[in-house]
Formats: sequence, structure tokens, C-alpha cells
Amino acid sequence: MEIVFFVLAGFFVWLVILSIITFWEFRFFKRLSKQIDRGNLVSVLEEIVRREKINAKGLEELRSKFFGLEGDVQFHIQKLGMVRFNPFKELGGDHSFSLALLNAKDSGVIITGLHTRERTRVYVKDIKRGKSELELSEEEKRAFKKAQKIKV
Repeated sequence: MEIVFFVLAGFFVWLVILSIITFWEFRFFKRLSKQIDRGNLVSVLEEIVRREKINAKGLEELRSKFFGLEGDVQFHIQKLGMVRFNPFKELGGDHSFSLALLNAKDSGVIITGLHTRERTRVYVKDIKRGKSELELSEEEKRAFKKAQKIKV
């Protein structure tokens, strides 16, 4: 009698396990074929393969656009350094400035504004790969060094 009970109990456990596995597979197949009209397994799998190809193509387009942007971003202004100063002793306050605008390759411009009582003069100097063809003032050098300290 005990042997029959253990055999029936084992058979019952086996049926429960098979039922759970079948339920999981059925649920997985329903999710797999959710967007597809009624059809057989072959048509469902063909639709999945078709969608995967479309997704792979879209992913490749995104990847190429991303690497294109990654190359372009090196030429945009990324580093900024500003120094305010007073070049003339008769004027009060630091109304003059030097502003360094650089890209990732340390190329860009340095804009310097000298303020006096009568007028303000603005000067621009090109910077190419960390060097200027024109001599930089002390304030321009400080602004350039501030901008270079920024990590890209």
C-alpha cells in the first residue's frame, strides 16, 4: 500500500512539473507571437527573423551616426577659460577680460576686451593646436591655461 502511495505521489509531482513547464512554454509562445496574426510556428519565426533584420539595420545606422558625431564633437568648443583684469591703474575694477574658447584639440580663439573710460577695444587671436602665431599677453596666457585644464 505504501509503495502504491509513493508511486502515485511521484506521478502527481511529475504531472505538476510537466504542467508548469507546458504553461511556461505556452506563455512564452504567446508573447513571441503577440503582434502576429494567427499562423503556424514557421510564420511566427519568419516574422521574428524579419524584425530582427530591420532592428539590426537600424542599429547599424545609429552606430554609424554616433561615430560620425563622436568625430565631429572634437571640433566644437569644449574648453573655456576666462580672466578678468585691470590693465590701467587709473581705472578702478577689473573691467577688462581675456576669454579662451578651445576645442578638444586645443584650437580656437582668445578674445580680449580692454576697457577704458572712452571706449572698449576687442582683440581676437587664433589658437591652432595649442599655439598662437601672435604673442599672447600674460592675461591671455592665464585664460588659455585655465581652458587647457578642463578635461574632455
